[in-house]
Amino acid sequence: MQKKPYGLWSSPLSPKTMAGQLSLSGAIFAEDALVWAEGRSAQSVVVVQRGVDAPRDATTEHSARGGVGYGGGALGALGDTVYFACGDGRVYSVGVDGGTPKPLTPAFGRVASPTPSPDGDFVAFVHTDHHIDSIGIIPAKGGWPTQLVSGADFYMQPAWHPASTHLAWISWDQPQMPWDGARLEVARVSRSPAGAFVEGVEVIAGGEAVAVQQPSFSPDGEKLAYISDETGWSHIYVRDLATGETSQLTHGDCDHSTPGWVQGLRHFAWAPDSSGIYGLRHAAGFSQLWFYRLDGESKQVEGLDEYTTLSQISVGADGRVALVAAASQLPTRLIVLDPASGGVRIVKRASAEQISTEALSKMEPVSWRAEDGTEIFGNYYPPTNPGFTASGKPPAIIMIHGGPTAQRVAGWESRNQFFATRGYAVLDVNYRGSTGYGRAYMDALRGNWGVFDVEDAVGGAKFLGDEGLADPSKIVIMGGSAGGYTVLHSLVKRPGVFAAGISMYGISNLFTLAATTHKFEAAYNDSLLGALPEAADVYKDRSPIFSVDQLTDPLAVFQGADDKVVPPDQAEAIVASLRGRGVPHVYHLYEGEGHGWRKSETVEHFYNAVLEFLSVHVIYS
Repeated sequence: MQKKPYGLWSSPLSPKTMAGQLSLSGAIFAEDALVWAEGRSAQSVVVVQRGVDAPRDATTEHSARGGVGYGGGALGALGDTVYFACGDGRVYSVGVDGGTPKPLTPAFGRVASPTPSPDGDFVAFVHTDHHIDSIGIIPAKGGWPTQLVSGADFYMQPAWHPASTHLAWISWDQPQMPWDGARLEVARVSRSPAGAFVEGVEVIAGGEAVAVQQPSFSPDGEKLAYISDETGWSHIYVRDLATGETSQLTHGDCDHSTPGWVQGLRHFAWAPDSSGIYGLRHAAGFSQLWFYRLDGESKQVEGLDEYTTLSQISVGADGRVALVAAASQLPTRLIVLDPASGGVRIVKRASAEQISTEALSKMEPVSWRAEDGTEIFGNYYPPTNPGFTASGKPPAIIMIHGGPTAQRVAGWESRNQFFATRGYAVLDVNYRGSTGYGRAYMDALRGNWGVFDVEDAVGGAKFLGDEGLADPSKIVIMGGSAGGYTVLHSLVKRPGVFAAGISMYGISNLFTLAATTHKFEAAYNDSLLGALPEAADVYKDRSPIFSVDQLTDPLAVFQGADDKVVPPDQAEAIVASLRGRGVPHVYHLYEGEGHGWRKSETVEHFYNAVLEFLSVHVIYS
């Protein structure tokens, strides 16, 4: 074992390795085939596998990607046909066994969640164009689309009744975000020579203060299941369509969903015989698969012990269960479980998995107390590398997630492993406002963005120092988007606490954000900060740019040139001040990138640049 300073260990996770990882979207079943989307650099490819045959790329030139809001909801399937949303704004169909993708809609606006009717006549989809959102419908063989449902500010998750007579969906209006309050609506879909139209729209569940998600009709057509957080936790409810009686199927201090940041979320699925529901049970960042029978019995599904996070469930007609699965020391996989036998087949690996478990850091859940006594949660990754040792205390990186309504979970975090295997301690902070700990914990950030997130980031750094887990003089804060905002605001409000900061597409001016960001988040600040103009003083106090002269710690800033969520001028205003005052900094603007990195060359450059920055301003400072 070689003795070498923390932060300078040689890691098996190189920047090039980071750039070569795939992203795996949840799979769906098309007859006996499995279909999924595979992110390869900037391209998202539809992949099909029948049985145990070799997987086949069903698309080459087209990029399957939902284009509404932050994306998601790329795929739908019926029989031997796959439907996918494309980056060019069209819905396409392609055969499971081959053929050229066929455009079903003209290229206008953006689309997501193509959902074929069970009778094969229509495809419903979510559409947005010029700030007008709707659920559109198109003949399955193609034609001119029409608006099936409109009038609300936002829509997601259309779901057909198995008889193709009714459609359910989720809608909500500004200033609500879908995790604040949303409506589950159901309507009859009638047909005429001109196409399809809805009648008798009925609100089934939800409201301004109750978030509902993921409507799903039972295969026998007798029930409608959905998720609601009316108890303070996200649970599965089942409505009898004949009587209108609704019952809560799941219970406890746990969630059966995550916030609706993207289209196409799937956290539960009906059993083929309609006897019960497979649900993903999330608690404190860990996931389990449970089967909940409608008669009240429930049990954890066996065979998944090695995985600590599960997502994007899909159940085939034969009972097989597809999942995206991972653990802190196990990179993301696409797996298929046979509940009858307990057997699990690995369909696809997101990485080469060349690194042994012992060479990777094992995440440990930790917590500490805020100044007001609230318990704050985090995921701690100790520096780990069997080839090296070091004396003293390690440097540390405080990771701040985006959102801010999001959560870091117990799954594979390659970025954390990249730093931990080099000798950094890493702490993911699930500050007040994060999800996964109940609605009250999430709602604590209302009016307190820029306060509680900063307090909890500083508290995380103090926790590491007090516990002897890190050198207090070498703690870095790092985050992207809303996490980047917390980085900038922490350096402004608490100078000297952190040795340096790393901001990716971080927000510096909240006024500008409110005026220029995309429609999905246009009113988000109303709940986090207050409505303008009444809350103008709050916006000014919480905007890093207005106190940027207090920012004196070294800072690395990374930005996508095509970012529509947080445009480059947010970063460049900060950089201009740093440059003018001679504050140590680096700035990298990536052409062709938006709100996050997709291109492999961008990812590789980013990690090389971060390592160089940390070496100069933390390790050797």
